[in-house]
Amino acid sequence: MRDLINTPASDLTPHALASKAVEVGNRFKAKTKMITKEVLEKQFPMVHAVGQASVNAPAVVDMEWGSSKNPSVTLIGKGVTFDTGGLDVKPPSNMFLMKKDMGGAAHALALAQLIMEMDLSIHLRLILPCAENSIGSKAYRPSDVLTSRKGFTVEVSDTDAEGRLLLADALTAATEKPADYTIDFATLTGAARVAVGTEIAAYFSDDEGVSEKIKQHGDAENDAVWALPLWKGYEDQLPSSTADLKSCPSGGYGGAITAALFLKKFLVEKTKWVHFDVMGWNTRVRPGRPIGGEAMGLRAMYAFFKNLKA
Repeated sequence: MRDLINTPASDLTPHALASKAVEVGNRFKAKTKMITKEVLEKQFPMVHAVGQASVNAPAVVDMEWGSSKNPSVTLIGKGVTFDTGGLDVKPPSNMFLMKKDMGGAAHALALAQLIMEMDLSIHLRLILPCAENSIGSKAYRPSDVLTSRKGFTVEVSDTDAEGRLLLADALTAATEKPADYTIDFATLTGAARVAVGTEIAAYFSDDEGVSEKIKQHGDAENDAVWALPLWKGYEDQLPSSTADLKSCPSGGYGGAITAALFLKKFLVEKTKWVHFDVMGWNTRVRPGRPIGGEAMGLRAMYAFFKNLKA
């Protein structure tokens, strides 16, 4: 996971990231497919929209492993291999570390690898939407209206809020059939960093029992996690005058919460859902934690799944 996050975007393109996931899947004899080109545009239209301006084409990996008799777990990771901000371009100071914007995909892939390596009694699915958010003549624009996999139309409020578009299509794909647990990881919002800093993994869950167990496992594993509220009172900030939803509300207040509420709209069948909004990067040296890519919430979730009862 650290190696993937630390790899420069010139080497870790969307296809390279997806290929790494396929390599891991093949190692454990998982059923793995990489979705690209016209099929991706049809099945994951918002992933295609985000990645269409880059010479490095987007891709989605869909992997399945384990017996269907076991509890079903789907892991999803935001795989933006570099984020310029798109046409709402980031300032240089905010762009330098954007090779780490695929940190969610690195978390999900590393957790999937660990689950398979330790042969947990889980029916595992992994979905990684991979894209580069670039600037070019084909770049999607602020005020564009996109049609999601679920059929909802989404007005693009800010092209720098691209990660939630990838996750939205992936969450729909993940929950078109019932699943016991659906977990997504993403380096999604600066608001989460403002709320809990850079060394705590913020997370949201629509199940209080699951949320409490994650916190207990995080404490036991010395893996700092903290639940933020899915406050329904902010849902009235999501509707758009020209589409079903807007990708993000104006203003910075509660940005991590409104992002999570946006994502929740794209769940289909019933599932226990957890959304991690993480930094994925150490800004200072600590014992066992060098500066660079860092797992956040991964060990807590592994302990959760290791102790999962059928």
